[in-house]
Amino acid sequence: MLSTIHDFLGCRTPDAWLAQVPEHIDLLLQDHANCEKKAAATAINLMFSYGHKPELQRKLAQLAREELLHYEQVMALMDERHQPFVALSASHYVSALRKVVRTHEPARLVDILIAGAFIEARSCERFAALVPYVDESLGRYYRYLLKSESRHFKDYLALARLYAEEDIEPRIACIRQAELAHIEGPDDLFRFHSGVPVTDQVLSSSPCVLATST
Repeated sequence: MLSTIHDFLGCRTPDAWLAQVPEHIDLLLQDHANCEKKAAATAINLMFSYGHKPELQRKLAQLAREELLHYEQVMALMDERHQPFVALSASHYVSALRKVVRTHEPARLVDILIAGAFIEARSCERFAALVPYVDESLGRYYRYLLKSESRHFKDYLALARLYAEEDIEPRIACIRQAELAHIEGPDDLFRFHSGVPVTDQVLSSSPCVLATST
């Protein structure tokens, strides 16, 4: 699925982001755990918000279970490394995508599902990109995650097509531009889905300026 993922995304992970990875493995693991937990919560929230849509219920119930399993697995990896579980501020990534989500239904649901497809696609792309920059054990785990993340990408996109009342390609293009602007833009945080680091240091959580589509 990696070729499909690369075609879907507007860009690949910048070299400047990857260059920071060896220095911040602990931070990435912590943020990865948080991302898995948030992904499960997002799926469950959508299930409650759109309880009248059975296909959404089925696909997102499975997705939520898998994300929670991944959350447990990342916590186990942290335990093996004697890494404490600490509070960590979220990246600006999801908020960058949500800025272009429409507010009326069913367009809102469709945009949220497309954004979900981008999040899963970017996660998949990043897991593959990270393998040469991490130790063998972590690289093996990231390769293992590629299959499930690519399936989640396909599920979100299939649901968006199912519930859309129009061709979703223009919305994909719009959200792709917002995603690209974040990934290739300057970022004052280093997180799993962050943009290009503005310095060699992990900085504060002050907001970064992002370009978005309208």
